[in-house]
Amino acid sequence: MTTRPTRRQVLAAVPGLVLSACTMSRRKESALDRAPAHTSATTAPPPPSSAVPPSGGPPARFVRRGGGARPEIAFTFHGSGDVALLEELLAVAAAHQAPLTVFAVGQWLDASPGVAHRILGAGHELANHTYTHPSLGHLAVDRVGAEISEGRDALIRHAGSPGRWFRPSGVEVPGDTILEAAGAAGYATVVGYDVDPHDYRDPGAAVVRTRTAAGTHPGAIVSLHTGHRGTVDALAGMLADAAGKGLRPVTVSQLLAGQE
Repeated sequence: MTTRPTRRQVLAAVPGLVLSACTMSRRKESALDRAPAHTSATTAPPPPSSAVPPSGGPPARFVRRGGGARPEIAFTFHGSGDVALLEELLAVAAAHQAPLTVFAVGQWLDASPGVAHRILGAGHELANHTYTHPSLGHLAVDRVGAEISEGRDALIRHAGSPGRWFRPSGVEVPGDTILEAAGAAGYATVVGYDVDPHDYRDPGAAVVRTRTAAGTHPGAIVSLHTGHRGTVDALAGMLADAAGKGLRPVTVSQLLAGQE
């Protein structure tokens, strides 16, 4: 008759067995300690960026000049065109310590990486001027909204902010469709202008300066363009003319402060 060995006899015969079993147990526990806690299969989306304005807001209001209570003037630029001319423009503004507001075309920002930070770094203000600069008055409602939101998104990509203001392209006075689309994209105010020297037609620096000086007043918003030689050459004179009238150049945000 064969006698089955007891458990004590087996363990005594194979002394490494206890150590091996204990080691495996500790390794298993250690692995469990390092394992991440159980998570659900669906990951919650991150909170929305504070840079993105809320959508679905009420229609924007339209302003084309400041209140005029302070001796201030805003020189605003439709941002597009030759970046080299923009650099010259910024140099003139710096020499006169004049802050500008650039309503940038989104496509221009995408094509010119770094230009947004160059403008902001020089102490100027950036705002939205659509993505491709179409004549908004000739577009379907959905395309109007897309132009505004895509321009906004370009600003967020390049400047980290959608900007505070929107200016329509190809339309001097926006209708309800544009105001509603701007509000839906998160803009409370659409900014126009009340001084327009038509510099985009390239009449020459002297004409741009004369036309601008004829229209300036406290609270004026001047419409200019970055990609035109005559505008760059006229800027120093326009700033001198404004100073001669006792007008201080400010950004749109400064001009409209307290009027919203």
